[in-house]
Amino acid sequence: MQQPRWSVQSILVALVIAGLAITAAFAHPGSGIVVDRRGEVYFIDTGQGVWKIDARGRLTPRGGPAFHWLAIDAGGRFAKTRLPSSPSAEMKAVGADPTLIVSSDFPLTVGRDGALYYPEPGSDGRLRIFRVTPSGARTVFATLPAATESGPLQWLNGIAAGPDGSIYYTENKAVRRITRQGAPSTVATNVTVPGCVRPPGWNALLGSYLRGLDVAPDGTVFVAATGCGAVLKIEARGKTTPVLRADHPWSPTAVAIGGKDVYVLEYLHTESESRREWLPRVRKVSPGGRAVLLAAVERR
Repeated sequence: MQQPRWSVQSILVALVIAGLAITAAFAHPGSGIVVDRRGEVYFIDTGQGVWKIDARGRLTPRGGPAFHWLAIDAGGRFAKTRLPSSPSAEMKAVGADPTLIVSSDFPLTVGRDGALYYPEPGSDGRLRIFRVTPSGARTVFATLPAATESGPLQWLNGIAAGPDGSIYYTENKAVRRITRQGAPSTVATNVTVPGCVRPPGWNALLGSYLRGLDVAPDGTVFVAATGCGAVLKIEARGKTTPVLRADHPWSPTAVAIGGKDVYVLEYLHTESESRREWLPRVRKVSPGGRAVLLAAVERR
């Protein structure tokens, strides 16, 4: 019997898919929290769907599928857009004021230009950042390097819009920036957390495992170091400072800036494969470093 012949291209695609599966195995809980213009907070719950915390602190379900990532479209321009999908990944729009866009398998963000941005591997194995307009038109915004100082670049852990039209993203140990012209650069690399405390069942090879992030108007980045149970502040010149520590076995997965405060999505990390056991909660960190619990999800 003749054995099937694999082309170089098909092998590269297979390796990328395998890499995504391995990464996903360590990224169970969702990574998505946003704040709207009214100060209301929305976050993704991988075990149930989207939740809302209103200005009075009341927690209510917002609907939508129990996916992994979340972005906000404040103007509701994507409410009726046919969003991109593939056999193994999809995006859904939830609501209209604001419209929330949830993603099953890749991080996403709405830029200052009103377009949607998300990563996807090409046939050559390199990641592309795609730009999608509310009309559904899709173009390549940037093609990322095949490898970084940490090895092959197979996946992004988080993505966020910068204040000047740029796009920021996270790798396991680095934060990068893409200018609005599509040129990539490094904000911080080989990021470590002093006194790192790893969540249950966590693989130390993932390092700090940077995930969800947000960017202040002055370019300061706040990012969840999920692999070490901390939120980091990274200044424009790369100086890194922990601003929040989670109580083990909780660990942050995403952050959002609202005014002068930082909102942090944390999950109860377990070694179980049951999404219902990954309980989310939201804390707010003031500029002085004081953290208060806003809401926590309980299962019945």
